[in-house]
Amino acid sequence: MGARDARDTAARLRAISGELSDRFYERDDVVRTLVVTLLAGQHSLVLGPPGTAKSELARELTGRIDGASYWEILLSKFTAPTRMFGPIDVAALARGEYRQVYDGRATTAHVAFIDEIFKCSTAALNETLGFLNERIYHPENGGEPVRCPLIGAITASNELPTGEETAAIYDRLLVRIEVGYLADPSNFAALVRSAVSPPAAPTRTTVGLDGLRHAVDESVPAVAVPETVVDAVCTLRAALRRKELVASDRRWRQAVRLLQASAWLDGRPAVAETDLSVLTHVLWDSPAQRPTVEREILHLVNPDAKEALDLADLVEELETQLDSMAGQSREALSSWVITHAHNKLAVAGRRLERLRAEAAGAGRSTATIDRVTVRQRAVRARVLTEALGMDAATVEEQLRS
Repeated sequence: MGARDARDTAARLRAISGELSDRFYERDDVVRTLVVTLLAGQHSLVLGPPGTAKSELARELTGRIDGASYWEILLSKFTAPTRMFGPIDVAALARGEYRQVYDGRATTAHVAFIDEIFKCSTAALNETLGFLNERIYHPENGGEPVRCPLIGAITASNELPTGEETAAIYDRLLVRIEVGYLADPSNFAALVRSAVSPPAAPTRTTVGLDGLRHAVDESVPAVAVPETVVDAVCTLRAALRRKELVASDRRWRQAVRLLQASAWLDGRPAVAETDLSVLTHVLWDSPAQRPTVEREILHLVNPDAKEALDLADLVEELETQLDSMAGQSREALSSWVITHAHNKLAVAGRRLERLRAEAAGAGRSTATIDRVTVRQRAVRARVLTEALGMDAATVEEQLRS
């Protein structure tokens, strides 16, 4: 496969990312991270409550790979290994032969979506680990291991693992992405409208399996990793250790391929320090650790986003104050808005707009700034509706101004 074909594959993946970001509100960073993870040949976990489009997004992304064998399953504690990797061939069994039917199962899949991954049964645990780790399956009859063509799996869960057994699976999912319900009132309004008047059929770019496989096996590993990036990774590791956040050597080593995939997706021949932003989804074990990881990374590579996080603290503080005033009179709430909240939220919004423009102009990631902007708009909407009594249409107009 030539350089032109590789560039076409990267362009198609960027187009897919854009189309999915337009379709799934507030999921730009989620979509890009899932694509980068697939390019790195790794597995991802999408963690969030029910009804946050985890399954729909995963299916839409994995369904864009032409020629790929796709496998999907919803796990439960009763799921048998044969249901995942191949049922017994009843006809062969009647002839005295013990065989499994692998077609359409995990054993033949190039991409997979595994929902409720932490409900994996004890019986299927070891085979699931082997499938994710080594891309192999050990047949029920004890024959030669079956080599699986899996490029990467997207998994999903509403909750973190609760036992040691499923924690082993959690450890093998390199990328962990949190999703929540829509925060921006304008996006929520658009979601409601789409239920009444569905949008026209969107553009649907696809990418060929051969192109994706070549990218994973050849193009991404060929991306250079400069010494400046190595130094930045070492600095980040030391900073996180000072915060008592320790990732395994294996996780750090696998993360390098993510950095290469991030650079390749953007059409760059070498990793840049800005690619370290993807590690925000790699270097934490519990969601409570994620903000600390994000701050350390952004302090190192993205001053715009670091300032955005400081503004996020201000926004969260204002929301906490609003919550504490529950039950107070409309006059008291209005006075608080006029003398305290309104100006701070307006200043934060204008500063976020400038930070985004500066970051985009310099080619830096705007994902964190965009996320903070959504929170700022959400809190501003709460202030306008709960404290000032504005209706939804007026609030939406105010947010657009």
